[in-house]
Amino acid sequence: MCESKTIWWDGGLWLIDQTILPGELMPLCMKSVRQLIEAIKSLRVRGAPALGAAGAYGVALAADLSGASNALEMMAELENAADMIKASRPTAINLSWGVDRAMRAAALQETAEDIRKAALCEAEEIAEEDIRINKLLGKYGARLLDDCDNVLTHCNAGRLACVGWGTALGVIRSAVAAGKQIHVYACETRPLHQGSRLTAWELSQDEIPVTLICDSMSGSLMRKGKIDKVIVGADRITRDAVFNKIGTYSHAVLARYHKIPFYVAAPLSTFDRMHEEGDIVVEERDAEEICTLAGTRLAPRGIDVYNPAFDATPLELVSGLITEKGVFRPPLMPPI
Repeated sequence: MCESKTIWWDGGLWLIDQTILPGELMPLCMKSVRQLIEAIKSLRVRGAPALGAAGAYGVALAADLSGASNALEMMAELENAADMIKASRPTAINLSWGVDRAMRAAALQETAEDIRKAALCEAEEIAEEDIRINKLLGKYGARLLDDCDNVLTHCNAGRLACVGWGTALGVIRSAVAAGKQIHVYACETRPLHQGSRLTAWELSQDEIPVTLICDSMSGSLMRKGKIDKVIVGADRITRDAVFNKIGTYSHAVLARYHKIPFYVAAPLSTFDRMHEEGDIVVEERDAEEICTLAGTRLAPRGIDVYNPAFDATPLELVSGLITEKGVFRPPLMPPI
């Protein structure tokens, strides 16, 4: 299976431009913090775990590009960069988590050069940790899948959403690596088609059987007995809800009605034990994402458009939370 990384440091910060997949696999070098912020906002890099690494690498990039000669001046620059990075996508908790980890490591240093080294070292550790965690998470989750299962997934929670391996797709990859025959139904995931462009591409690369469906088809397939399990990722898990790509809640409701297990795969860094659903700001994206497709207008100009990036699924609809600490059945939550 493919083991390439989504984001990495090699004399500078590099990432895979996910907006042009599946047509082209192209790495981009980030020349500035503002360029990284644009890459985050435009979804060139996306997915909660990948954003955690991007946040930390963003601090390392700011330090690397800084001309500050002393620690106090550099930390002031990094604080400004950190605030801008964290504000670029407010709902996904991993972004601010990664920024904060790198900032804490930097704040312990006494010289500008030590700050540069510490920020990069912490970012690299987060990146390597992500792959280790996802493979452990995948091992626990793979036990929930039976041979010949048909698994529905929504959006993209594979290696492209992480530094490597993946969360929801990581579970599927781990099950296949263990010798199980798994078939995946990938929802297209409107309006930006992360399912058709990214998930289907990843699974094809790994030679895992995949069937692409429209988002609205899942209930019909469940009624026909064609779905055995549902597995999705998460951008934030509060005390009472899972925030994931818009459309996730509908699949959870349908799975409950049809008595199909609905699992969420996410590392502990995605859990937000301090807040509940009502506390979270859900990112709203540009209307043109819905009104146009590849430059072609799909709707009249000037109409009202509502385009939230995420929805919230109550934990009572979740059969299990798959983490690197094992599988937890709500209301039971993994330990800190």
